[in-house]
Amino acid sequence: MTSMRATIVRRTAAVLAASAAVVAVAGPASADVPEGWAQPYHPSGLHSLLIFVGIPALLFLLITLAVYLPSMLRGERGRPGGSGVEDQWFGGPRKGTAELPAPDNEESKAGGASGRW
Repeated sequence: MTSMRATIVRRTAAVLAASAAVVAVAGPASADVPEGWAQPYHPSGLHSLLIFVGIPALLFLLITLAVYLPSMLRGERGRPGGSGVEDQWFGGPRKGTAELPAPDNEESKAGGASGRW
């Protein structure tokens, strides 16, 4: 029990020392603006909300439109129930398996993965 209590005391002391160091270092940040410098701009809450929420929302909308707009203009459906997955063969022949060459003889490697049954 004593070693656990000592560990808790050490950790608490370390956290308090780190907090005191942060407060001591941050002291100069609360200094006044030097003479001759312009006063800093303090934006309103609405302005901050527009910056931190409005701009990301606008970017989200623009990216979504950039992704979905081409398929919408072609008339494709972008919801479930559209074209099935079985119709898609990426990088394959355009007319389906009809374009694949048929094997000429038993030793031919054309027409598939050369599986034997």
